Amino acid sequence: MDIHTIRAELRKIKGSGFLPASFIAFGLAPLMGGVFMLMLRHPSAMARAGGLATKADAMHFTADWVSYFHLLSQAVGVGGVLIFGFVISWLFGREYSDGTAKDMLALPTSRRAIIHGKFAVYILWCLMLATSNLFIGAIIGSMLGIDIPSVSVLLPLLGHYYATVFLTLLTVVPIAFFALWGRGFLTPLGFVALTLVFAQIIAAAGFGSLFPWAIPGLFSGASGDAGTGLGIISYVVVLLTAFAGYGITTSFWIHADHTK
Repeated sequence: MDIHTIRAELRKIKGSGFLPASFIAFGLAPLMGGVFMLMLRHPSAMARAGGLATKADAMHFTADWVSYFHLLSQAVGVGGVLIFGFVISWLFGREYSDGTAKDMLALPTSRRAIIHGKFAVYILWCLMLATSNLFIGAIIGSMLGIDIPSVSVLLPLLGHYYATVFLTLLTVVPIAFFALWGRGFLTPLGFVALTLVFAQIIAAAGFGSLFPWAIPGLFSGASGDAGTGLGIISYVVVLLTAFAGYGITTSFWIHADHTK
C-alpha cells in the first residue's frame, strides 16, 4: 500500500466540509441514546412516550451502560450502513463529480495503489466515526450520572460494539463499485437506500440472516436479542460480500475505460 496515496486522500478530506458533516450526522445516535436514558431515569416522562416505552419494555432496557451500549451498537448496525455508505460513496465518487478522475490516472501512481489508498481511508474514517460516538456517549452518560460498569462488564460491551462496526464496514464495501460505475454519488446512494429498504423487508420475512445488509442490524440486537438467528453462514455471507465488493471495485478501476 502506497502511503502517499493515503496522504493525498487525507488532504482531500481535510479541505472538504463533508468530514465534519459525517461526524455531526453520526453523532446524533449517542445524543438520541442519551435522551432515551434520561427518559428511562424518569418513569413519568417514559410513560408519556408510548412508542419508546414499548421498545424499552421489549428490549429490557434500563438506565445503565449496558443498555446504552446496546443502543449505540444498534445505531451502528442499522444507521451505520447509511453513514458508512455516504462516506464510501463520497470517497470513490467525488473524483467524477469534481472532474479529477482522469487527472488521478495520469499520476505516476499505480491504479491499484490509488484504490487501496481509498479503501484504507474509508476504514480509518469509519473507525473514527464509531470511536467518536463512544466518546460522545461516555460524556453524555457521565453527565446523566450513569454508574460506571466494571471492566468485566465493559470489555464485552466494547467487543460487541466494535464487532458490529466491523460487520457494517464489510457490508458497505461493494458500494464503492457503484460509485465508480455510476461515476458519482447518485448511483451508490440509490443502492444504499435500496439495501436499507430490502434489509427491513427481508429481515421481517425471516431471511435476514442470509441478506448481508441486514446482518449487522440483527447482530446488534435491533430486532431482538443480539445475534438472534445468525449462524456461521451469516458471517460467511458478510465476508463474501466484502471480498466480492473489493474484487469487482479493484478490477473495474484497473481495467475500465475512464476516458469519458
